[in-house]
Amino acid sequence: MESKYYKEDKLLMFKITDEIDDCSVQKIRRKADYEIERYMPKKVIFDFNCVTFMDSAGIGLIIGRYKLAKMLGGTVELANLTSSIKKIFEMSGILRLIPITNLEVL
Repeated sequence: MESKYYKEDKLLMFKITDEIDDCSVQKIRRKADYEIERYMPKKVIFDFNCVTFMDSAGIGLIIGRYKLAKMLGGTVELANLTSSIKKIFEMSGILRLIPITNLEVL
């Protein structure tokens, strides 16, 4: 996973490059939590452009980062969802809490 912080916009972007499953979610969670607590951004965007697979561990990952960002006064958005990833988020109900943003491929 790659991350980039835009200081002027207080925007933290995560480009997830791995499959999201039980094995990878621990590493992603540690890095995301560290970066969110370090920068305390107003907005966190998770870019799913390179994600080819996600299971239920990904839902927990996003909900946890949503709660952390909200506790610190920020918001979370999802970007570049593939149709299969979007379907998982729709079925879980996450899209009622976390909006999808339209970004160009980063």
